[in-house]
Amino acid sequence: MKTKNKDQFHWIFLIFFWFILGTTICAQLIADYGTMAAIRQSALILLSSIVLAHFLSDVMLPKALRKNKMALFAVQAFVVVLLLSLCLAVIYAVFSDSHTRNRAYPEEANMTTIQFLWARFCGSIPAAILICGTACGLRFYQEHNVIEKNHAQLQQVHLEAQIKILQDQINPHLMFNVLNHIHILMQSNVKLASDLLIQFSDILRYQLYECNKEYVALYLEIKYLKDLVSVEKTRWGDELDVKTNWNIEDGQLQIVPLLLVPLIENAFKHVSRLPNQKGYVHLFCEQKDKQLIFKIENSYTEQYKVPSSSQGLGLENVRKRLAIQYPDRHELKINKTDSDFTVMLVLDLK
Repeated sequence: MKTKNKDQFHWIFLIFFWFILGTTICAQLIADYGTMAAIRQSALILLSSIVLAHFLSDVMLPKALRKNKMALFAVQAFVVVLLLSLCLAVIYAVFSDSHTRNRAYPEEANMTTIQFLWARFCGSIPAAILICGTACGLRFYQEHNVIEKNHAQLQQVHLEAQIKILQDQINPHLMFNVLNHIHILMQSNVKLASDLLIQFSDILRYQLYECNKEYVALYLEIKYLKDLVSVEKTRWGDELDVKTNWNIEDGQLQIVPLLLVPLIENAFKHVSRLPNQKGYVHLFCEQKDKQLIFKIENSYTEQYKVPSSSQGLGLENVRKRLAIQYPDRHELKINKTDSDFTVMLVLDLK
């Protein structure tokens, strides 16, 4: 709709420009040539200007922009300007007899036809430059808008592809971890493994049917995060003290899916504890006034950290997605001490 309106404005402006130019030329010629002769002369001037100027702006300029041959276009523009100047000079010469020339061009009254034609040719060059320059300027503005629009679309496609890659990194990674937990529990605690499998089905259902959308309702994402924490809590049992605090005012607000998953996964993956002590993961999530505050803290001791053979996606994934999907609308703070690791994210959901 916006493109259609811009095209209409472009053509309206062009019609207005040529109407004003034709009217101005006719008004200047009436005093010297009479009404009918002035109308005929101005019509010929306008016709030659429209044909040559639009051939330059609508045929040569777009082709030069597409093929990036602006040097060649400069030569073509120079030729068209000279050709238009010649057309204007011929028109002046055809309509100017000796009597009219005395009134309109007294300083050129005694010139021969060739001399008069040359003088009119040189005098018409500025007008030809102005006419062709205006037409090309309008066309260049229109082409520039098209190029900018195409560039924006390509950039959007690239960002969406990048987001999809980051999101797809989370899905199989998380699925592998949960299935691995269930496999281990099946050998030691079948009932616990069964409970974990039921919780896992809810997680899988969400990822299959909701996470392919650009945005999801906040309450759905929070339910998914609760299920994820519940799975981790079940897996760790009495080894960890897991506390959560969820306070959501408006669950209908929209949020990108799976954004907070790596923060939770990272906390449980890298939690560590001193010998004969419980580790802990404390999670606080509050939404108020279209702002989401998410804070997760886990016990951490470099000496007793849980060894990991794989490099987690973790915070780098979150940073990249925030930069793409919430630019200038987030604040991420990471604090690491000798005893704990804390991540706090403030997200603007407007």
